[in-house]
Amino acid sequence: MSQTITLSPVTRIEGHLGVKVEVEDGKVAKAYVYGEMFRGFETLLRGRDPLDAQYITQRICGVCPIEHGIASVQAQDMAYNLTPPDNGRIVRNLTQAANFIASHITHFYILSALDFVDVAMITEYAGKDRALLDLQAWVKSQLASNQVYPAAPFLPRFATKYLADKDANFGALKHYLDALEIRAQAHKMAALFAGKVPHAASLVPGGVTTKVTSLNISQYRTLLETIQDFINQSYLPDVLAVAGAFPEYFSIARGCGNFLAYGVFPETADADSKFFPGGVQIKGQWQKVDPDAITEDIGQSRFSSGTGLKPFDGETVAAPEKNGAYSWLKAPRYQQQPMEVGPLARMLAAYQDGRNADLKNAVDGLLKTIGRPATDLPSVMGRHAVRALECKLLADRCGVWLDQLKPDAPAFKDFSIPESGRGYGLTEAARGALGHWLAIKDKKISNYQCVVPTTWNCSPRDDRGVAGPVEQALVGVPIADAENPVEAARVVRSFDPCLACAVH
Repeated sequence: MSQTITLSPVTRIEGHLGVKVEVEDGKVAKAYVYGEMFRGFETLLRGRDPLDAQYITQRICGVCPIEHGIASVQAQDMAYNLTPPDNGRIVRNLTQAANFIASHITHFYILSALDFVDVAMITEYAGKDRALLDLQAWVKSQLASNQVYPAAPFLPRFATKYLADKDANFGALKHYLDALEIRAQAHKMAALFAGKVPHAASLVPGGVTTKVTSLNISQYRTLLETIQDFINQSYLPDVLAVAGAFPEYFSIARGCGNFLAYGVFPETADADSKFFPGGVQIKGQWQKVDPDAITEDIGQSRFSSGTGLKPFDGETVAAPEKNGAYSWLKAPRYQQQPMEVGPLARMLAAYQDGRNADLKNAVDGLLKTIGRPATDLPSVMGRHAVRALECKLLADRCGVWLDQLKPDAPAFKDFSIPESGRGYGLTEAARGALGHWLAIKDKKISNYQCVVPTTWNCSPRDDRGVAGPVEQALVGVPIADAENPVEAARVVRSFDPCLACAVH
């Protein structure tokens, strides 16, 4: 007998993401993932000055505004034929990297760890730590209320198996509180070059407006060292502890098997020099990214615009009453295939690329530590593990970029806006491949389209009826208790969905 289970909202703190699964014989047979709101950023950008774009698009998301700003200025760099000076490129890297680090730490501790760590046991630990003691009464009252809001992020909480090792559970709860301070430090680190975070003021076509000084370099480095200690002493060990306690999640949620990464963090002016290189895997075969292969279907999305359009020709026409539609997300496709994006796609692309021996060795070291083959990385626990590894690799690389900065050297190139032009900015947000497409006519924005990570991952079925990556990852997942479908929640959260971005 079939049973339908709905989780909405499924994300903690942020999102209007709904998930509906049909369960047969204790396993998910079909899944539907849907965005529950419409915002219209692409529509409101039309007719505006192109220089408004990097500021307006950062308001798409308070978690990854820097990445939207970077994508926007990269699109303008192409449209204006600009190459930022080295300082501008490096400062963009350092600002974006700080946002990645904050996002990764937030994802594990605030958004996902509480699916594995028993927050109710805080009453047993409070006497061991002053911060936990201060938090105890609040947590108890929120758990007793049994309401999703305002109890987030501690609720929704399922009656299920949690981390059994009490010491590991205590450590993770303490690090939850530490993570709040560490993510704030990562924001401070970004703000040294961004002016403020969220919503950086310094990102402009041609580089950044920040003046590079010995002082902001040394301040960034001091904050970075504290964050590196947390990653190495807390974040990585906690992820490994959870992975060891829930080994079954290395075989759950394989997904669609296709991966897309644009690549991110250019090491030189050469677009092919990225620290995390790009790549596409379709049916086990790797190839270079071809931006012209990207389209968006809207057959089962709440839009009446053309379907199967390339982003430069994209349209955003809302149709809330559209028959047969179930999501406010479009369905991006690469060569008409659904693609998983995110840290897993980046690590697999970098591993396949092979040019960065240190990165390849780091992945091999992770696989040895967890005792798993590379084929187990496409999974719930694999996604968490590679995200933590990426966080470490990126924090370590920031130290190298700091050494490459030249105080008082230019970080910006002047420019003029052309009468007409177009360009795209392909980068990565913490959650995956992010692209902005810009067209200019009469020095105004004539069209603007964003294709964002969660739109890729949480897309609905396309015009051919093919399910999106998260929908496919949910199929086959065992659900032990329909009243407590934690298994489905763990799968969805392993992708780190951000509905603010997806329903832009």
